[in-house]
Amino acid sequence: MMDLVTTGKVHDESRQGEALVVEAKTGKNNGRKLYIESYGCAMNFSDSEIVASILLEQGFETTVDYNVADVIFINTCSIRENAEQRVRNRLREFTIAKVKNPGLVVGVLGCMAERLKSKFLEEEKLVDVVVGPDAYRDLPNLIDLVDDGQKAVNVLLSREETYADISPVRLNSNGINAFVSIMRGCDNMCSFCVVPFTRGRERSRDPKSIIKECIDLFEKGYREVTLLGQNVDSYKWKSGSPEVGIPIAIGTESPEDEKVSPPVVGGDLEGAVNFANLLEMVAQISPDLRVRFSTSHPKDITDEVLYTINKYDNICNYIHLPVQSGNSRVLEMMNRTYDRDWYIDRINAIRRIIPGCAISTDVITGFCSETDEEHQDTLSMMDYVQYDFAYMFMYSERPGTLAAKRYADDIPEPVKRQRLKDIVAKQQAHSFVRLQSQVGSVQRVLIEGFSKKSDNDYCGRSDNNAMVVFPVGDGYKPGQYVNVLVERSTTATLIGRVIPQTP
Repeated sequence: MMDLVTTGKVHDESRQGEALVVEAKTGKNNGRKLYIESYGCAMNFSDSEIVASILLEQGFETTVDYNVADVIFINTCSIRENAEQRVRNRLREFTIAKVKNPGLVVGVLGCMAERLKSKFLEEEKLVDVVVGPDAYRDLPNLIDLVDDGQKAVNVLLSREETYADISPVRLNSNGINAFVSIMRGCDNMCSFCVVPFTRGRERSRDPKSIIKECIDLFEKGYREVTLLGQNVDSYKWKSGSPEVGIPIAIGTESPEDEKVSPPVVGGDLEGAVNFANLLEMVAQISPDLRVRFSTSHPKDITDEVLYTINKYDNICNYIHLPVQSGNSRVLEMMNRTYDRDWYIDRINAIRRIIPGCAISTDVITGFCSETDEEHQDTLSMMDYVQYDFAYMFMYSERPGTLAAKRYADDIPEPVKRQRLKDIVAKQQAHSFVRLQSQVGSVQRVLIEGFSKKSDNDYCGRSDNNAMVVFPVGDGYKPGQYVNVLVERSTTATLIGRVIPQTP
């Protein structure tokens, strides 16, 4: 069931607690070992790459063994209570390492740090440093303060910080897929969500820096980028410069015949770039660069974006469109700013403009005052859409949110669990139907590496983001595209064999 629940790249359960490894550079901290673990969504893993880049310049080297580390950082998630508890439990495991090495610096980064601020130092005596998502540039100074015997906190949120000038170190990368952050923060004040408080207001990154990063990744052999934002449809870059959206050529270290010409889209664009424009710019880098994005908001996803996806074969036919609830009253309480009919209209638009597009979603069950009839509305919405994948959760009250202040968390735990069980069972059935419908089809698959179960099989994702497993062969390898004839499916995976590419 877990494969079914977490299929996709928004929140990869297999990477939770993953430690990074990067090469060292010369700096004043030469020889000091850094250990970073990341939890939560793709944005947190992307942020850890930024942290690694900043500290790499200071001479740190990384380790996968926290017992030999001089600095330990945990990049945290605050979206649900159990996510925070997971971090607290992990901190306790570092206690022995701190006893053995009193000079060890232990820090908490990210959303949980932003939510609790200096209170974290009081609650977790082991912690020396607390740093919010907009203060990572200050990490070298904060580490210096701890070295001098002080505790250090920087949780200032910014209206400008996008880390656009920092080239992220790719952590434990397969060299094929990469996350590219296009914006930070969120202006959607969903009543259940802490993200606007932990990541601040929305701000979009300069499109030239995004295109530069994507071109650089392509020239290094990457073949898929996922554009990240809390709400990518809100992306908007405004500038008075007529050169906005016309990036300079990148790749001075590559042979001339391997350089990628920069895309030029729409000329001046009147000093503004929206998400549809940005998608097109990234897609035009090369037809061999596959483009994904996450996450869309139902109130903002436009027909312009959908037509752009349909226009380019290398923009994947896969959209993550969180519904949260299928009932309009509950959606209003959640402050989602759309109702059931609006959401259905957007689903219909996707089906009309991008036939065969895969759709995934987020569902919260047991929200404040939700009735059995309203729960049935969510199930009926799932029947209407027939999602390919879903992330499904029981409502978890988060301190400081509008829901925590205004509404009673009044659905009994056993009722929440039963409703979640209903939703998971419904999604299992739909996911299997969606995969079964692809048996007999030919899927273009980007090979990512060996299957988890056998080195005799490769695995990769289809355009629709389905995992595909097929035998290893001599004529293809990771990082290449192959056509796979799907012969059967499990509840979470397509299984087939490679067939010759058509001319």
